[in-house]
Amino acid sequence: MERDAEQAINEYLSGSRRGLSHSEAARRLSEYGPNEIVQRAARGDLAAFALHFTNPLVLILLVASAVSVFVGEATNAAIIAVIILLSVILDFVQERRSNRAAAALRASVALRATVIRDGEARTIPAGDLVQLTVGDLAPADGRIVQAKDFFVDEAAFTGESFPVEKTAATTGADEKVDKSSVVWLGTNVTNGEASIVITRTGAATEFAHLARTLASAPPETEFERGTRNFSLFVMRIVIGLVFFVLLVNLAFERPALDSFLFAVALAVGLTPGLLPMIASVTLAHGAMRLAKRKVIVKRLGAIEDLGSIDVLCTDKTGTLSEGVITLERHVDCTGREDEKTLLLALLNAVHQAGLRSPLDDAILRCEHSALPLYEKVDELPFDFERRRLSVAVAGEGQTLLVTKGAPEAVAAVCREFEIAGERKPFDEAAQEQFTAVFSDLSSAGFRALGVAYRDLSAESRTHFTIADERDMVFVGFAAFLDPPRTSATATLHALKRDAVEVKVLTGDNEIITRKICSDVGLEVRGAITGEELEKVSAEALPQVVQRLTIFARVSPDQKRRIISALQRSGHAVGYLGDGINDAPSLHEADVGLSVDTAVDVAREAADLILLRKSLHVVHAGIIEGRRTFGNVMKYILMGTSSNFGNMFSMAGASLLLPFLPMLPPQILLNNLLYDFSQVTIPGDRVDADYLMKPRKWSVALIRRYMIWMGLVSSLFDFLTFGVLLWVFSAGAELFRTGWFIESLATQTLVILVIRTRNAPWRSRPSRALMLSTVSCVAVGVLLPFTPVSALLGFVKPPVAMLATIAVLVAAYLALAELMKRRLYRGHFD
Repeated sequence: MERDAEQAINEYLSGSRRGLSHSEAARRLSEYGPNEIVQRAARGDLAAFALHFTNPLVLILLVASAVSVFVGEATNAAIIAVIILLSVILDFVQERRSNRAAAALRASVALRATVIRDGEARTIPAGDLVQLTVGDLAPADGRIVQAKDFFVDEAAFTGESFPVEKTAATTGADEKVDKSSVVWLGTNVTNGEASIVITRTGAATEFAHLARTLASAPPETEFERGTRNFSLFVMRIVIGLVFFVLLVNLAFERPALDSFLFAVALAVGLTPGLLPMIASVTLAHGAMRLAKRKVIVKRLGAIEDLGSIDVLCTDKTGTLSEGVITLERHVDCTGREDEKTLLLALLNAVHQAGLRSPLDDAILRCEHSALPLYEKVDELPFDFERRRLSVAVAGEGQTLLVTKGAPEAVAAVCREFEIAGERKPFDEAAQEQFTAVFSDLSSAGFRALGVAYRDLSAESRTHFTIADERDMVFVGFAAFLDPPRTSATATLHALKRDAVEVKVLTGDNEIITRKICSDVGLEVRGAITGEELEKVSAEALPQVVQRLTIFARVSPDQKRRIISALQRSGHAVGYLGDGINDAPSLHEADVGLSVDTAVDVAREAADLILLRKSLHVVHAGIIEGRRTFGNVMKYILMGTSSNFGNMFSMAGASLLLPFLPMLPPQILLNNLLYDFSQVTIPGDRVDADYLMKPRKWSVALIRRYMIWMGLVSSLFDFLTFGVLLWVFSAGAELFRTGWFIESLATQTLVILVIRTRNAPWRSRPSRALMLSTVSCVAVGVLLPFTPVSALLGFVKPPVAMLATIAVLVAAYLALAELMKRRLYRGHFD
């Protein structure tokens, strides 16, 4: 061991135990830089804010606002401008939150250490040959060259609550594989002492890698990707429509300015002007409903992203399990329950003076009536060579040396074993039985400690040594478990029913993870360890991660790679985590979920915060996300199809009529009234069958809806044109009045058809939506009879015309229902 340590020091330092000289340290400082986590160059707030205006949909709406000002519709322009501004502010705030998360991560560690410099110990902000003792934070990443009872808490990186034993590095060992000799920046020492050689500092450390991940722009989420594709689609349609209508009108030698304004007004009418507002209000409704379920929404868009996920990645601790270690069993060498094992384990745990482990805490939560009858005499502290701890106690007329520790380490000092008060030789047959019971407990997912004692009543000593740990009697096993969360079973079934696959990413071992999954009813389709995962190529990784359920002993970077591979395979991924080690995965996932008790960095990186760590709450959030997405899609499908139909009709009419079919202000008023009628969509009901599958953007569906439903709308528009011209011999003003009423009624009332995939009479809309829809149509019908009608270019229509329009609207809605059913059955693909 001594020789290996010296070789390791030479390998990493090219020196000796005297550490680096001052001159060599100065040279390396110049070569590698200071031990600081480098920050990326920050973009100014003004530049970052301005960048959000380059979104295609925002650009379209800015043009719409400018056109509205040009044609004298200042109110319409102001509404659109306010909507754009609020949307951009929300995005800007989200970006700043990500930068704060990275800053919190960098600030969460102290970078000072006791180092060896020219053979003397000094405290400086970094180091090369560093000495660590209990309570120290590792100042950088390093390899252990000498260790004594060295125990490190790596919960920040692995997520597991048990401190990990670390040993000296073997010369030439691969650091990526041999984690037992590695310490990372920010981990803290809970027991023992060690000398480490610093191998990576500053920006090269694992901790800095986490910070860089958080400082980088988050990957595009499923909803953002869908919004971008939809925006580009609308932009192409708008540009094409403007040029087509303008060229046609100029070819007919119509006034250039009127033709241009008409073309642009058509384009503005096609844009879903209130989409940002509809989305924001819908999301706000969802956030309030989630708040009642103990979920705090930090990024509103995450609600819709949550509705799109089809894979949920989570650790087992606190979700599949209770997150609290408990003493589940205390058994003898035959596997039967044994009270003496419990009593001796309690005596050992109660009277030990050293650092208590989570297993000791679990023992101390138990009780035994004989416990107060014993007093402590002496203690033999735990160390990692013996892997056991002994306490001498006196009581009930006897003095006992009680030992607990790793079962094999305790068995090694035993000569007998005891069953039901009868002592027998700990011979080969007994040892085989001991091994069988120990293996059964391990296979069942238990962590086990061995318990033994030696009767020293015949001796009057009060001081004992390690040499007294001999000729002991093995009593049994104390078996511990993080028990399964019983409520998880029903939620896992609900997630499976609703097409969400759960994958477990854990720092724990495969056996224990399989046991927990089995207990809660999670079907395990396969498992892989972090070491095995390292051997999988980048090309094969997406196929591998899709077919497996358990990923055991995985590092933070491996978790992030798993999520990224799932996303490349077309999955929308949610991730639930609460440690520093989870921050990159929370950042990478489409939706990051954490808990209010998580570390600051995890809470900052997450999109939603659970006030209770429970899969049931996550499932409720997923359903709420689908409900929110469903209501947004209602507006988009209705808006694009109705607007496209009306604009197509208007463009066609402009070619056939000697006058404009509708004046630009009338087009914008029509659009404004129609949008106003839809502001109640966020509170609408969503069909139960819609909530049973992940929902994602489909530009193809929107395109089909826009074309086919738009053509149905145009068909009835042209029928209306014929009726107005040939039945009622309408002039320009009466024609515009009649078509204004018909187009407003058809595009507004069609929401009652489009809002559900089922028959409209089987799915009731919310009262608010029904009221706003009917009110909008009523305003459109009554407007020509008001004093402002002349200002808007309207005249009073005859009653017969209104009755005819009502018949046409009813026929349109019936045909729209038939077309909707064919579209959802896959026709016209």
